[in-house]
Amino acid sequence: MSIFNLGNTDKTQMLITIAARVFILLCVMPIHEYAHALIADKMGDKTARLSGRLTLSPFAHLNLFGSIMILLCGIGYANPVPVNPNNFKNSKKGMALTALAGPVSNLIMSFVFLLIFNAFLSFGVSLYNKNELFFTIITRFFYFAASINVSLAVFNLLPIPPLDGSRIFWAILPDKYYFKVMQYERTIMMVLFVLLFLGVLSIPISFLSNWIMTALSFLAKLPFKLF
Repeated sequence: MSIFNLGNTDKTQMLITIAARVFILLCVMPIHEYAHALIADKMGDKTARLSGRLTLSPFAHLNLFGSIMILLCGIGYANPVPVNPNNFKNSKKGMALTALAGPVSNLIMSFVFLLIFNAFLSFGVSLYNKNELFFTIITRFFYFAASINVSLAVFNLLPIPPLDGSRIFWAILPDKYYFKVMQYERTIMMVLFVLLFLGVLSIPISFLSNWIMTALSFLAKLPFKLF
C-alpha cells in the first residue's frame, strides 16, 4: 500500500497542500495564539483575556498579510497576543514560557496529526481497498498538516524579533542588549520576510524541520508497532 501513487499527482498534491494550509490557518494558528494567551493568563497577566484573545476563534487572531503568507508559502504569522511582562512575578520567565507555548502547541499538534496518519496506515486497509483516492487524500492531508506545524514551530523559534524565539532569547540576554535590538524590530521584521520570499531562510528552516519531522514520525510510529 502506497500513499504516493496516484494518477494526476501534481493536481492532487496541490489541492491537498491548499487544504492543509487553510486548515492550519483556521484551526492551527488560533490554537498557537490561544496557547500564548492561556499561559500568560495562568502566570498572572490578564492582558490577552481582556483583549479578547483568550479564544480559539480564528477571527480574533488572524493577520491579513500573515494569512496570505501561510496560503502562499506555508509559513506566516497571526496578530501577536498582547502581553504585559510587568504582570508576571518574574518578567523574563513569564515572557519566555508564554512565547514557548505557541511553538510547543505546534509540535504537539504535529505529533497528533502523525498519530492519525499512522493509524490510517495501520488500520485503513479496508478503506484503501474501497476508495484508494480518498485514502490517499486523507493520509496526505494529515502528513502535510503535521509538516506545516513543524515548520511553523521552527520558524517561530528563530531568535529574531518579532518571532517567539526572540522572547525566549530575552530570558538569557541582558536587558540592555535586548532592548537595543528591539528598537529595530520593525526593520528586522521587514528584512526577515524579504529573506523568506527570496528563499534564503528555506535551507536552515527545512533542515531543522526535516530533522524534527523525522524524530516525531519515529515516535508516532511506535504505538502501532504493537499491532
